[in-house]
Amino acid sequence: MTILVLNIGSTSFKYKLFSADFAIVKENRFSQEDITVEENFQKMMGEIEKRIQGVEGIQGINVDAIGHRVVHGGQEFRDTTRIDDGVLAQLENYSDLAPLHNPYNLAGIRASLKLMPKAPNFAVFDTAFFRNLPECARIYPIPQKYRESGIERFGFHGISHQFIAEEAAKKIGKNIKDCNFITLHLGGGSSITAIKNGKAIDTSMGFTPLEGLVMGTRPGDLDLGIVVKILKQENLSALDLDNLLNHKSGLKALTGLTDFRDILDAREKSDKNAVLAFEIFIYRIKKYIGAYFAILGRLDALVFTGAIGSGRDITRNEIVKDLKILEGVPVFAIETDEELQIAREIAKLLK
Repeated sequence: MTILVLNIGSTSFKYKLFSADFAIVKENRFSQEDITVEENFQKMMGEIEKRIQGVEGIQGINVDAIGHRVVHGGQEFRDTTRIDDGVLAQLENYSDLAPLHNPYNLAGIRASLKLMPKAPNFAVFDTAFFRNLPECARIYPIPQKYRESGIERFGFHGISHQFIAEEAAKKIGKNIKDCNFITLHLGGGSSITAIKNGKAIDTSMGFTPLEGLVMGTRPGDLDLGIVVKILKQENLSALDLDNLLNHKSGLKALTGLTDFRDILDAREKSDKNAVLAFEIFIYRIKKYIGAYFAILGRLDALVFTGAIGSGRDITRNEIVKDLKILEGVPVFAIETDEELQIAREIAKLLK
């Protein structure tokens, strides 16, 4: 059995082909600049065919299933789902809620259906890990008609949070069902999750990936009165506001930089904007850790991942510095593997 997993975003096309024992047969990452998703898909097919020629037990492009990371599944999709035309049409409704991700996720699905039509396709949702959030964490205090229209906390990076939680449980030698963790996925987009007895009970991202921690180009938690003022002051359209909040805010707005490594380098040179941006980034994370410790009561480990979270240790060190609640608590940096987690979820269904 082979499972092909696609993880496609606005800037990159990442794939991994797994064998039955989850060993990687072939993997690669392509840039999405100046090329379509379908063109990258065709490049991938060529690479796979070349790689598996002569691999024992695999003839041609013999893929038993294709898995797709899909960021937003809305209220309809909370579990791994086999994709047909009807599911694909429903998923189109959520593209504007995760504009940096869903349109590219769905382009990958369309390419799969067109170019590898014999293989069944499955969507694994970033929101699925948070499907059982308690109502007190999930429900927004807004008028009922909006709540009934589907506005609630969905949470994101769920595939990553689930993977590192399961890996952390192995490290401490406990069943995941007995573990309390705070997990942090820190990258271009960043989120933090409280996990109690193996289940997510709160997470920083909300109805969309805008809420929560300060991110590369997104502000995270923001007084909505600021949005109202900007709308009145600038007379912005909804599209302009979306662009402002998703592409022009966060660390980029504070420093003019989007790569966190560049911000760290500028901070080391005492650039005042980079120093302030780093302080804000760390401060917001510490506040969330304190809040999540309060609702968990006890903590088995603090777990970091993502390009920032499992990258240079200076960021992790500043986050845990002087946090008394972490005394005696293991701190792990675990490289996430969303593709492997997706393959595992699909294998469960195929069995």
